[in-house]
Amino acid sequence: MRAFGIVIVGLLVAVMVSHAGAQHWPREVPLGLPPVPQLPDNPLTPEKVALGKQLYFDPRLSRDNTVSCASCHDPKKGWSNGEAVATGIRGQKGGRSAPPVVNAGYLRFQFWDGRAQFVEGQALGPIQNPIEMDMTLEELVERLKSIEGYRKQFQQVFGRDVQAEDVARAIGAFERTLLAGNAPYDRFKAGDTSALSEAAQRGMKLFFGKAHCSACHSGPLFTDGAFHNIGVGILKENPDLGRYEVSKLLGDRGAFRTPSLRDVARTAPYMHDGSEPTLEAVVEYYNKGGTPNPQLDEEIFPLNLTEQEKADLVTFLREGLTSEDYPVVDPPELPK
Repeated sequence: MRAFGIVIVGLLVAVMVSHAGAQHWPREVPLGLPPVPQLPDNPLTPEKVALGKQLYFDPRLSRDNTVSCASCHDPKKGWSNGEAVATGIRGQKGGRSAPPVVNAGYLRFQFWDGRAQFVEGQALGPIQNPIEMDMTLEELVERLKSIEGYRKQFQQVFGRDVQAEDVARAIGAFERTLLAGNAPYDRFKAGDTSALSEAAQRGMKLFFGKAHCSACHSGPLFTDGAFHNIGVGILKENPDLGRYEVSKLLGDRGAFRTPSLRDVARTAPYMHDGSEPTLEAVVEYYNKGGTPNPQLDEEIFPLNLTEQEKADLVTFLREGLTSEDYPVVDPPELPK
């Protein structure tokens, strides 16, 4: 019931936001996705998106000018970093993997533990994290003010000098344009029966049936947006407690946000700690019923899949959910 309540709240907020904003981003939304939501105080404009793109790729947002948002969320690595965990300045390693930012604009809860809301609420977190970019907001604002090109653009877009909240709005605006849809699954559902191979079709039936995946990986993004304990890392001496650190609710101990499965084949390794190297390993983990612990989610139990069923499920995930319209973005020229 706890997860169900979170889902309902998330859906209501998504609907409210998508209707309260000014206008939807003026681009065609890929097949399978709903209109792009926008916050009422952050309508998308081409100028704001362009500014956000520059900020996203600019390593000057980090203390030693070496790490940008794109360092951990690289377009060439599935908008993640291809590693088990995120790496910040001076080679420091975090404890969690870098979630892909594609389609993140649809999600209310951000980060693995949901401590921030919407992409705008997430944007300033890594900048201030001492392991990642290690800047204070005051230092960030002063540094950007010292760059003439940024000063001019902030005045053009927001009508005022550089402010931290406008940095978040600009980066959030750019991230809301990163959409990936039109996967074989979407075309199959739209009537193209040749879009999925026979193996992928068998895997799709398992996904929505025996394998029970859609209990949590539901909706157009293949995520319920809620938090679940599947036991990953919970038996460590000092386990990452996930959502519990935010909510302080015992039922959230070891629970993490359900990731979207769209383009999941691009974003190995998997789980919040990057502990599973392949999709085959992920399916095997679920097949055994996760790792038993007092807060294990009720949706997690042994699946008893055959070897053929496991292979078909992986085929569906790898082939059926890989987008045709995946955003490939080159770094822009940065202001001087």
